[in-house]
Amino acid sequence: MSGCSTISYYSQAVGGHLKLMNAREPIDELLESDTTDPELRKKLQTLVDARRYAVDKLHLPDNDSYNTYAATGRRYVTWNVVAAGEFSLSPKTWCFPVAGCVSYKGYFAEEDAKAYAAKLQAENLDVNIGGAIAYSTLGWFDDPVLDTMLNGGDMRYVSTLFHELAHQVLYIKDDSSFNEAFATFVEQEGLRIWLNDRGEPDRIDWYNDSLKRSSDFSELLKSTRSQLLAVYQEDISDERKREGKQAVLDDMQTNYQKLKISWDDYAGYDGWFKREVNNARLLSVSTYRKLVPAFAAMYVDVGRQLPAFYEKAKQIAALPADQRRAKMDEYLARGVTL
Repeated sequence: MSGCSTISYYSQAVGGHLKLMNAREPIDELLESDTTDPELRKKLQTLVDARRYAVDKLHLPDNDSYNTYAATGRRYVTWNVVAAGEFSLSPKTWCFPVAGCVSYKGYFAEEDAKAYAAKLQAENLDVNIGGAIAYSTLGWFDDPVLDTMLNGGDMRYVSTLFHELAHQVLYIKDDSSFNEAFATFVEQEGLRIWLNDRGEPDRIDWYNDSLKRSSDFSELLKSTRSQLLAVYQEDISDERKREGKQAVLDDMQTNYQKLKISWDDYAGYDGWFKREVNNARLLSVSTYRKLVPAFAAMYVDVGRQLPAFYEKAKQIAALPADQRRAKMDEYLARGVTL
């Protein structure tokens, strides 16, 4: 059964990816066509300009990725399943060729993700399903711009482009936290540089404010994880642990309301609490954000020069896993934010 399940999983992954590849249309042809929706044309032109900027100014890969467009007609391109034990903050991992071991399992169909999540929940695991608007094949294929990437304003889809291209600069097997935090840092700093060169300092201020709220929210989740870990490590019954777990999650809600007051009642994270908060949900966020301040410290160390930053990150990525973690912890301890 395990073998059949593995074959089925790879089949949906390959089939879903090939469907996207077959749906690609050259962006330059769409820009020239009179039948292209004006709003889509505007967004695609912005991405064409941002793609060239990414190469020229951010020193990101110059290849055929994101020179084509594929329409999915969906909100997300994949749905990622994350799982952890009821009393654990260590994610379940899955190992694959090329990508190595990662802390999520992705599906092209939401129904498949939900079915797999149900199996994990039956094993008494905490489970979270999160939709993804893009993914990277790490340069193995010419990834297209997807309609799922184009929701929201230009800052959102340009930063997504920078994030996915960053994965082509550096990706190491078996370290999702390192990979995602590296790409997230490049996304954030790249967008600031892009906005500055466009002469839009007011939007940089707005973006920095949003990142500050994101950092505050991350600290709330970090504190929650620390409190949960303390509960899980206690020598008490499972029932007592469940009670302690719920108490910590209730406190998180209270502390979030205090955060909102400090944000002048900004409510942008209210939606995050509309779904169940559990270990897997907390881990989903930490994968992308935990090491971002460490990369910020690394960037400052090399004089805020992206090529030097990429080389330094590659050097650290090449270290054995325990040494790499220790080095990133050193950077993290500095508490650098940009």
